[in-house]
Amino acid sequence: MRKIVHSEKAPAAVGPYSQGIRAGNLLFISGQLGLDMKTGEIAYGDVEAQARQVLNNLETIAQAGGSSLANALKVSVYLTDMGDFDAMNAVYASFFPENPPARVCVEVSALPKGVEVEMDVICLCND
Repeated sequence: MRKIVHSEKAPAAVGPYSQGIRAGNLLFISGQLGLDMKTGEIAYGDVEAQARQVLNNLETIAQAGGSSLANALKVSVYLTDMGDFDAMNAVYASFFPENPPARVCVEVSALPKGVEVEMDVICLCND
């Protein structure tokens, strides 16, 4: 069974897609940007702040879908500059201090809204 997952506490989809889809005990969360819902702003030029907000947005949607980043199985990270890898990785590591999920990190030529980092995740749901 397929269930749409949505949280008002995370950025709305900017196209014809859902924030997340839950299928059985798996939750697929669409790519998230570093939009801070409290301010409506993106910290342009600050990959650490963007990465932190991206991961917070992913956590919010994971919780709405009955999971959390602690149950992440796979994360995909997209950077516009691989030179930002170490800065992004330091923030990322703070969200996954033990037993981190599988991951891919690639450099892309551009991301929506001119951001420097985007991530998506697949989580396991325990309920």
